[in-house]
Amino acid sequence: MAAHVQPQDLGFFSTLASSGSLRAAARELGVTTAAVSKRLALMESRLATPLVVRTTRRMSLTPEGELYLEHARRILGELEDLEEMLGAAKAVPRGRLRVSATLGFGRAHVAPVISRFVRLHPDVQVQLQLSVDPPPLTDDTWDVVVRFGAPPDARVVATKLATNRRLLCASPLYLAKHGTPKVPSDLARHNCIGIRQGEEAYGVWRLSRARGRQASFESVKIRGALTTNDGEIAVNWALDGHGILMRAEWDIDRYLKSGRLVQVLPQYQTPEADIYAVYPQRHQRSARVRAFVELLAQSFSRQAAGRV
Repeated sequence: MAAHVQPQDLGFFSTLASSGSLRAAARELGVTTAAVSKRLALMESRLATPLVVRTTRRMSLTPEGELYLEHARRILGELEDLEEMLGAAKAVPRGRLRVSATLGFGRAHVAPVISRFVRLHPDVQVQLQLSVDPPPLTDDTWDVVVRFGAPPDARVVATKLATNRRLLCASPLYLAKHGTPKVPSDLARHNCIGIRQGEEAYGVWRLSRARGRQASFESVKIRGALTTNDGEIAVNWALDGHGILMRAEWDIDRYLKSGRLVQVLPQYQTPEADIYAVYPQRHQRSARVRAFVELLAQSFSRQAAGRV
């Protein structure tokens, strides 16, 4: 009797689920949409259960499909880890490396590191996915997630890549026209540019005169005419003189140095936003993950030294 679950179907279904549609999966696999549809139908026939709900443009997984995907990705990951452990003596990074990062930071700082990484390790195939917010820690779709802030979960490994501060800033044009805030409460009378990202409360900025355990934060409810979920757009609005912005130092350092932006309330501190590489504990012995995280740390360390 034919096996209901066939090993070659695991990678196929993982790619299908990640692609989001039959047509996109066909492009990824280099076959026709009809071939993808036929193979999926054969899988469902063998399993005697539907895995995917199809629509004209999109698809979604059934509960059985979600279960199949969860186990398929775990098995595929364990096979890759086993292959690397068996060849650990050679310590040659190889295989697929799935990286997630936020939009602007990933584009400016992570993508160039990946470019150098694949030159150093041509046997690794890297998939970079940029999104507004980091994926949930329970999402095993990614091998390495580059994120701001240490994750509150001991089940993953978090390697600190660089120290990072959030700074308040505005263009000289805006400050000349509207004045410069002297204390945090002054921000409530200014046009502040809002960013809807991550899990932090939107529209509230927290500032303190001290750092660490001595920090006592003052919360300020901000207002403004402009809001976005894209940090790069927010920075451009600040450059155009539309208001005061709170943004990571790594994203605005070059504008502060050139004078296009001016730091506001520099005597006050904001919550830290250190940069971390996060990956599952089972990847600690993965040569490709270790090599990539090490290169990230080296690259970010050089960039941080150049900003001092």
